This record gives sequence, structure tokens and C-alpha cells, in this order.
Amino acid sequence: MTILKWAAIFFVIALIAGGLGFSGIAEGAAGIAQVLFYIFLILCIVMVLIGVFVAKKIT
Repeated sequence: MTILKWAAIFFVIALIAGGLGFSGIAEGAAGIAQVLFYIFLILCIVMVLIGVFVAKKIT
């Protein structure tokens, strides 16, 4: 959950920076948030697949 928390933090930073007119900072923070979210999503899918395959071998 730490990766998802950092993605949310960078998303909020991007929203605040965009609202204040700092477009460069907002773009950078949004890019970081997007990368972190996709890493979290991939890790989540991998863990679910591992859980399904391991559960089938155990039972």
C-alpha cells in the first residue's frame, strides 16, 4: 500500500501545483503519480495471480 500512498501524494501535489499555475511541477508530479500507480497495479495483479496458482497447488 505504500506505493499507492505515494502515488496519491504526488497526485495531490500535481493538483495543487496545477491550481497555483506551476505547470512544470504539476506535470512532473502527475507523471510520477502515474508511474507509481501503474507499478502498484502490476504488482497487485501479479500477487493475485500468484495467490490463485499457489492456492490451487495447495488444495
